[in-house]
Amino acid sequence: MEKYIMALDQGTTSSRCIIYDRKGRIKSLAQKEFRQIYPKGGWVEHDAMEIWSSQLSVAQEAMAKINATHENIVSIGITNQRETAIVWDKDTGIPVYNAIVWQCRRTAKYCDELKALGLTDKIREKTGLLPDAYFSATKLRWILENVNGTRKKAEEGKLLFGTVETWLIWKLTGGKAHVTDYSNASRTMMFNINTMKWDNELLDIFEIPAGMLPEPVKSSMVFGKTSSNIFGSEIPIAGAAGDQQAALFGQKCFRAGESKMTYGTGGFMLMNTGKKPVFSKNGLITTVAWGIGDTVDYALEGSVFVAGAAIQWLRDQVGLFDDSAASEKMALSVSDSAGCYFVPAFVGLGAPYWDPYARGTILGITRGTDKNHIVRAALESMAFQTRDLADAMASDIESTITDLKADGGASTNDFLMQFQADILDRDVIRPACIETTSLGAAYLAGLSTGYWEDEKDIAGNCSADKCFKPSIGSKERSFRMKKWHQAVKCAMNWEAAGD
Repeated sequence: MEKYIMALDQGTTSSRCIIYDRKGRIKSLAQKEFRQIYPKGGWVEHDAMEIWSSQLSVAQEAMAKINATHENIVSIGITNQRETAIVWDKDTGIPVYNAIVWQCRRTAKYCDELKALGLTDKIREKTGLLPDAYFSATKLRWILENVNGTRKKAEEGKLLFGTVETWLIWKLTGGKAHVTDYSNASRTMMFNINTMKWDNELLDIFEIPAGMLPEPVKSSMVFGKTSSNIFGSEIPIAGAAGDQQAALFGQKCFRAGESKMTYGTGGFMLMNTGKKPVFSKNGLITTVAWGIGDTVDYALEGSVFVAGAAIQWLRDQVGLFDDSAASEKMALSVSDSAGCYFVPAFVGLGAPYWDPYARGTILGITRGTDKNHIVRAALESMAFQTRDLADAMASDIESTITDLKADGGASTNDFLMQFQADILDRDVIRPACIETTSLGAAYLAGLSTGYWEDEKDIAGNCSADKCFKPSIGSKERSFRMKKWHQAVKCAMNWEAAGD
């Protein structure tokens, strides 16, 4: 009987299930998009029950496609959109409010208050993060402050909090396991990455009851088993990591100094820094990469809030094309962007700028600008933002990045990958399997259940598909980056400027 690992990949715009074999090959895949809820400008929410139902349905669909049963699945790994915050009733399992998504900026002013109180250094030293609406703590606090009755119920121990993997594990196990892996815990701004525990001083500052928090655990271990009524029998849930840490693991960046860039809804560059955290002086954050056995690996991370989401916006809100894949052909139909620069700061700017008040901007438009130039500029914006992250990372480690491993949906776009190599002046390597996020979750689950013996056992899986090499000169590269930074300055502080 064939044996597989199931990876549940709960992303920002869709839930997916991918079933892998021992060679890291995809045997089955199912995907379902779900609603994006925008109550106000800069606010982003999801229906947590819809997250659950969509994730459950694709898991069952993926199994059905290959006639797999619970007997074929050795274990389940979970990877997820990270900082999104969910609070639910401990007894009923019903969320008290919509999930507040990582992109949501509603707590930006509260983060300004934290900075004004001089808490930036304390938060960074404890958590590796900067006070920003991106992270979970302020989202959780907002729910406790603004949803009637929640604070009282939380203090009485009647409510639970979790990021998305915690929510899914709780649902899959029928409420038996309330846990979070180290990598996801490190994204909450409540978790001390030096002690690997929730930090009581920060909980007091944020006014968050400790009793509603999940237990922090390693990324590769059996957290619990699925309820037998879900798949017909119990299956171990044996691995979990936030999507970007999972992608780093899926790209097999096991050694310090190895890095990857994921081009998804957002864009995320991570570099493995080994067994000790490296704290950035250039606007990057320090995060737990994963915890396996008795050791913890750390990473430096730069986060771009809007990457592929800019292409989705051009498709869905602007209607420039029906299929995102058309963006490559449109970009290649013109020789350049005709001086057009697109800063996709729809929900502010992440690293290295950290400006929650920046807003999306298209600059350099002339009478000759057409939709192809705008599409090309949107794709180029992903590469420009990646270059900003790479420069910050190189400064922090006092060394250059030798090459960049790329993954995520937008990495299939050859135009983008070539432009990235050009603007970065480094080779960009795309693996044969770009589903490295779910693959990383599968590896973590398989390692803890004996499907793979160790990291060496998976080292030969998923080889490179293509290497993109730089093809432009330094003068053109410098000019394009100078114009990009000029455009970023125009986008920054836009919302605050009108106050």
